[in-house]
Amino acid sequence: MAMDSLSVLLLYPVNAYLEQELDRRFSLLRLWEHSPPDSLFRAHGSAIRAVVGYPGHKVDAALLDALPSLEIFSSFSVGIDHVDLSECRERGIRVTNTPDVLTDDVADLAVGLAIAALRKIRQADRYVCAGLWKAKGDYTLTTRFSGKRVGIIGLGRIGLTVATRVEAFDCPVNYYQRTKKEYPNYTYYPSVVELAANSDVLVVACPLNEQTRHIVNREVIDALGPKGVLINIGRGPHVDEPELVSALVEGRLGGAGLDVFEDEPNVPEALFTLDNVVLVPHVGSGTHETRQAMADLVLGNLEAHVLKKPLLTPVV
Repeated sequence: MAMDSLSVLLLYPVNAYLEQELDRRFSLLRLWEHSPPDSLFRAHGSAIRAVVGYPGHKVDAALLDALPSLEIFSSFSVGIDHVDLSECRERGIRVTNTPDVLTDDVADLAVGLAIAALRKIRQADRYVCAGLWKAKGDYTLTTRFSGKRVGIIGLGRIGLTVATRVEAFDCPVNYYQRTKKEYPNYTYYPSVVELAANSDVLVVACPLNEQTRHIVNREVIDALGPKGVLINIGRGPHVDEPELVSALVEGRLGGAGLDVFEDEPNVPEALFTLDNVVLVPHVGSGTHETRQAMADLVLGNLEAHVLKKPLLTPVV
């Protein structure tokens, strides 16, 4: 079967290179060009055999019902919490994601957020730009990152890469996940609360599922405490956001570096004025290099599917 006969639906304009290559290699439909979407499904629903999406769009029974000929969903992400996997399994729909290629960038950002939060880089930058260095003199002292105890929730690909990064800063590494592994240099804690109590910086790096939703709750935040810093490069719902906001506002938590939020792009405005947080707009994998590699994986999985070759990164 020719590539260009594969009808692909792109749910969102997530990456210019990906869109251009999908258009070049396949028969591409763009969901956002059709209003309401139902008009697209009525006209083309039975022809669409592949969907490309990302975490902002749910792939659920309602979408699958509208696409009776769907064979494969290729996600432009490593996390697949936006996909109803059991529904896909039941209908024989294959699912792929983009692991590995974004590991380094997300780990880099985690370390960057930790240093930025402890050394108050964002606030110090504002201090200079507002002319306060000249007017008021030296900036306030901040907190060292080197040697801090770093706790990691989830020593998967990204968690392990964060661990190797922070080892270079002489940081002892602690971790929690469902099963203890043999990592002689890292200390395992059997609960997130114990991990938080024994860490200065707590990094959320696990996949999002029902077990890990709100894995960072009030108890965990209080265990991390008024000198502790929370770094979230996982997913927003890993953290009970109202509890996080109140802990930061009340000073029960020392600081936070956040790449993800519960209801993106809506960020709690109470965070905007705090001087102990660093906020970035879900940019963990947002480098030119990684986004191209992610796009190439999406394209490679679709081509493998058409050619009846093994998928490069199958989830289902």
